[in-house]
Parts: sequence; structure tokens; C-alpha cells
Amino acid sequence: MHVQSELMTERLSEDERLAIAAYAARASWPEGFQIYERGAAADGVFVVLNGCVVLRSRVRAGRGFVPWVATVGETFGAEGLANGAVYATDARADEETETLYLSTTKLRAFVREQPSQALSLISQVMSERVALLEKLRELTTLSVEQRLLASLRRMGSHVGFLDANGRIELSASRYRLLCELVGATRESVSLVLGRLTGEGLAERVGSTLYVQPSQRLFDRLSGGSGARLLTQSLGQALGETSALPAELQ
Repeated sequence: MHVQSELMTERLSEDERLAIAAYAARASWPEGFQIYERGAAADGVFVVLNGCVVLRSRVRAGRGFVPWVATVGETFGAEGLANGAVYATDARADEETETLYLSTTKLRAFVREQPSQALSLISQVMSERVALLEKLRELTTLSVEQRLLASLRRMGSHVGFLDANGRIELSASRYRLLCELVGATRESVSLVLGRLTGEGLAERVGSTLYVQPSQRLFDRLSGGSGARLLTQSLGQALGETSALPAELQ
């Protein structure tokens, strides 16, 4: 059973995005374009109209951690709403992407002239803050498999990660992104995906792995006996039962 509709997080509606567009600057970004870098002066907030933006923290040379992927109707760069703010991550267009940029000056006008729509934007930013807090809980309390399933559920809610059959398509670049979302090594992620493939929950075709978002797959997040056994075996084999992933320690 395809469960994409169950996985959608709160997002700004088309009408809300249109209201914001009257005050914001619109921009298009080619795939791979870096929109801003960590440490740069920040101002305002971005809203995604099309495509998606990956926020990445560089952990070590050649390695990164992805706390958030902003998709259609979601925001990024909201740290720019604070006084004297700087960006906390790098932001890169993961595919051809279109955004709105609302500076703090324009935001004040938006709040003054369209208060109900402005409250929707503020609510969206706060709901994403809750999602980031939940991500922190996952990193400190869940096993590699559970974090991987949570990341797949997130990817399954965005059409850009799906093929024509509604399966999550993990090419080489998407595989790397999944590892960064999970906060685990490629070896750890490969071990879990290998188990899912053996159980018929994933399929490898050439160099690409496909995962069908399904109730059977995401039920494992509830901590059934199978998930507990896998958590124990992963912990013994990989030594990853500590509070934080090795990459983040």
C-alpha cells in the first residue's frame, strides 16, 4: 500500500504561497547551485515553490550531515529572522528549484498588511522547528534502522525522490543523501538496506535501489519484535548503540 498521503508534513498552501509572493523576491536555481554558505550574514526567510533545497552541515572532510530537506511549501534559512544572524548550514538546490525570498523588512510589511497569512508563515516555520527537534530525538534515541526508516518516510513525501511507480529511487547521489540524513556511515546504511532487500521491502536494479513506501515498511518504526532484534544485532556488529552516531561524536 502506498502511504505517501500519510507522510505529508504541514506545508504552506498554494494560496498562502501566492500571498507571500506579493512581498517576496522570486528566484530560480539550477541543480547543484549553492544558495548560501554557513557563516554568511542571514536575513529573512526562503520558501520553496518548486524543487527542493538540501541543508548540509560539514562534519569532516568529504562527510556531511543533513538536518533538513526543504520541499515545496516549506521554508529554509529562517535563522535570518533573528537579529545579527548568520546561516547555520550550507543550502544547495538538489534539483532545479524555484524559491521566494522574504527579507525581514518585507516580512514586517507582510505582517502589518496580511496578518492572517503572515501567521500561516510563522506557523510553518515553527512546525519545521518541531521537526528539527524530533530529528534531534531520533539521533539520540533511535537505532540506525529506525533513523533510516524515518528518513525514507520523509523522502517518500516528496515527489522529487520518487520514480514513475511511486517508489523511492536511490541513485548514487540519493544514497549519499540518505546516509547524511540518517547520520550514519555508508556501511551501516548498506547493512540495513541489505536486510530490507532480503525481506522484499527494497529492490536493486543495477546500481540503483528502489524502496516502495508501504505500511509494512514503516510499521517497523513502531518497534516491533523484528525491529528490536535488528537493533540489537546492529548494535553488536557496529557498536552504534551510543547516544550519538559515530559521525557526530
